[in-house]
Amino acid sequence: MSLISAPALAGKLFASDLKILDARFSLADPALGRREFLHEHIRGAQYLDLDADLSGPKTDPRLGRHPLPTEAGWQSVLERLGIRPEDEVVIYDQADGAMAAARAWFLFVLAGHQKVTVLNGGLNAWLALDLPTGSDTDAPEPSHYPVHFQTERLVSVDELKTRLRDTDAVLLDARAPERFRGEVEPLDRKAGHIPGARNRPYTLNLENGLFKSSEILRAEFDAAGAGSNEFLLSCGSGVTACHNALALSHAGLDHWRLFAPSWSGWIADDANPVAVGG
Repeated sequence: MSLISAPALAGKLFASDLKILDARFSLADPALGRREFLHEHIRGAQYLDLDADLSGPKTDPRLGRHPLPTEAGWQSVLERLGIRPEDEVVIYDQADGAMAAARAWFLFVLAGHQKVTVLNGGLNAWLALDLPTGSDTDAPEPSHYPVHFQTERLVSVDELKTRLRDTDAVLLDARAPERFRGEVEPLDRKAGHIPGARNRPYTLNLENGLFKSSEILRAEFDAAGAGSNEFLLSCGSGVTACHNALALSHAGLDHWRLFAPSWSGWIADDANPVAVGG
């Protein structure tokens, strides 16, 4: 299970092994999510920052604008938050339909965590039911959490180039259609997409602020990946691609891997080709 409803979360709110994480984040105002968390959050939640916690240091532009944290870096985050391997983890956000929450979910999956879900509808769904919130920020007791990434969930740039020549894999780009086509590019120095990619904007996973049903998503992904046996996932910097990973998991489709550097990492090497248009 990759998603949890607000009523289901409310029913286990005070479980001793439950950890709730608030991942609200705005690319336009990186400090906004933390400010909103300090003002109000689901009772007992702790804050995750996309830049500071869910991304690693920007040591190489080929790793993209939001590089994955190292194993040691992610372990430090988990231990600071007091999370143990056996804990149940629920992540939520509010803007962009679980953009940062999906990135956090992916990192837990990458670390092999067994019990992790995203709150369907995010904080908006929680508030709509008038469920408990607070503004407490008590630091938890640190834990011990050895992190070993399951690297089979990742695809390297060299393997990506090889797989794109195959007929059994499809690269899905989660960016907006106009960015995919190269008509606009507000964030990166080149516009367009990786040759051979298909566009699957992550916003298509949602309807009225909630994820579509697993049956609908399965049919849509089956159509998007017609003729393929594996989904390779990309976006601008490896964040919204995780939204497609979460939607695939919700649909019961587990044959996906993330190209974490995504478009921003691809274009860091001028030798890599660029495609435009549909």
